Formats: sequence, C-alpha cells, structure tokens
Amino acid sequence: MTGHKHYDVILRPVITEKATLGAENNQVTFEVAPSATKPQIKAAVEALFDVKVTKVNTLVQKGKVKRFRGVFGRRPDVRKAMVTLAEGHSIDVTTGI
Repeated sequence: MTGHKHYDVILRPVITEKATLGAENNQVTFEVAPSATKPQIKAAVEALFDVKVTKVNTLVQKGKVKRFRGVFGRRPDVRKAMVTLAEGHSIDVTTGI
C-alpha cells in the first residue's frame, strides 16, 4: 500500500473521554473506513505513526435518528478501531500528521 491508501483507511482520531481513558492502557481510538479490515488498519497505523501494533479491536457505532427544526434525519454509521500499541510506543493524537 502507498501512503495515500493509509489515509483512506484511517479517517480521524476519536477524542472523547472514554477514548482518552484507553490511553492509560496504550490504546488509541480511530474512526476508520467502513470497509477497512483489521490487517489494513494495523498496517496503516504502523506506517503512518511508526509504531508497533499488538492488537486491533473494531466496532460499528450505529447512527442515531436526530431531529433538526422538526425534520428527521439520521446520522451515518461509524466504524471505530481501538488500536493497542506495544510497550514503549505512543501516539500523540493532539498534534497533526
């Protein structure tokens, strides 16, 4: 894979209270492409951030139905990946890449 493909797999980091608690266990959470596989996610994180990944857990967060000015709409489904890094490796998601 080339560099551009990795950016198609990893869309953005997830910065939430729960995601930052995972940082204590060497975990970083990313929003990834819906079609991304665990090996693709692992390869993309290792290539983009120059770290060693030990485990990748994924989930699909179903979109919620919301209402805006009386009109119903639906948020899209989002696929997230919790990436566990090897000891001694870290990713600072607050800085841009």
